[in-house]
Amino acid sequence: MRHRDARQRLTQKPAHARMLKRNLVTSLLLYESIRTTRSRARVVQSMVDRLVTVAKKRPAHVAIRQINQVVTDKNASRKIMEVLVLRYANRPSGLTSMVPAGARGGDGAQLVDLTLIDAQVGAMEEKSKAKAKPAPSSSSLPSSKTAKAAKKSTPKPKK
Repeated sequence: MRHRDARQRLTQKPAHARMLKRNLVTSLLLYESIRTTRSRARVVQSMVDRLVTVAKKRPAHVAIRQINQVVTDKNASRKIMEVLVLRYANRPSGLTSMVPAGARGGDGAQLVDLTLIDAQVGAMEEKSKAKAKPAPSSSSLPSSKTAKAAKKSTPKPKK
């Protein structure tokens, strides 16, 4: 029978399932995107929504105590209170999105990418790549060729 069986549960032992959920929530808050199985993502989704809602509606000292009961890292707690509360001030719920990512190779489990809405995932990497590799211009190409030719033609001093 399935009476009163509406909760999302994981199949591990209770202590292991509790730590798995806490670690997944912490990773999602810190990195704003994780790849995990669909059943784990469903469990984590509601926990993240609940934590951000607590941070928005409760006084700061009460919210921090409730957040720290779930989150395993101080920086994740700080990020909820300083960044995510402001980001989702006008959004009542639905703070995460699940995008299918195919099946895992070993056991065929359905994977999803769980991401915070309006997240800046990978933005820092794109900015650093843009700064590291400036676009070559047509005027810089001949000068680089002449510089290479100049290096080849100059003799090296003998010791």
